[in-house]
Amino acid sequence: MATVWFVGAGPGSPDLITVRGRDLLSRAGAILYAGSLVSSEHLKFAPENSVIADSSSMTLDEMTAWILQQSSHTDTIIRLQTGDPAIYGALAEMAQPLLAAGLTVKSVPGVPSSLASAATALETLTLPETTQTIILTRVEGRTPMPPGESLQELASHGSTLCIHLSINLLPKIHKELTAAGWAESAPVLVVHKASWPGEEKILRGTLGDIEEICRTAKLKSQSMIIVSPALGACQKETTPKSKLYNPTFGHGFRKASKEGL
Repeated sequence: MATVWFVGAGPGSPDLITVRGRDLLSRAGAILYAGSLVSSEHLKFAPENSVIADSSSMTLDEMTAWILQQSSHTDTIIRLQTGDPAIYGALAEMAQPLLAAGLTVKSVPGVPSSLASAATALETLTLPETTQTIILTRVEGRTPMPPGESLQELASHGSTLCIHLSINLLPKIHKELTAAGWAESAPVLVVHKASWPGEEKILRGTLGDIEEICRTAKLKSQSMIIVSPALGACQKETTPKSKLYNPTFGHGFRKASKEGL
């Protein structure tokens, strides 16, 4: 039986795919890639005789049928997805019919866009005594949110928010965050196509003006929105420090200094 690998291509740049994912691509007999989101540059790792299809226009049933057809010709099939398959990747609904058909299904993680966006903007998503929690979420659109997971409810925690799939819903983000107590001056980071060579855009603003900034930049898709009290920490002269590296803090690999105790 063939093995179907759900491989996270990462955020965009082909050199941010994992070594495991790249090695699997190099021996794949068939590759079904999300062409609307994944750079075709990733396909340079594939063998010349690999069968490649773009799933952009396919339904779930069509993707399943394509993979099942390829399983009779090769033992290694790749479903190449953007970011990480476990985050907004429809992994469960795609894997279920393949498992039911008797195929082996495995997953390879990838760098998610939230982390790539923070990295490219030199931002930390956690900061001692400021926020130690990261919420990955999206704004309700055609797909409803479960009870208790409205953006206003999640934003009330005051922790880092990484908001996926919502660049066209900035007015709603503004409304729900202000209702949750966030100030108009709260910093906001928007990264379009994080790590994509020649296409990446980094926009900074506040909750009060980020909508106009993004409208001027004509952002309509593939943009990560980060709202966090930790934003801008690298540029501040004083930020809270982790106790881990304090000389008075001892642990299994370092003895605590008596100074300051």
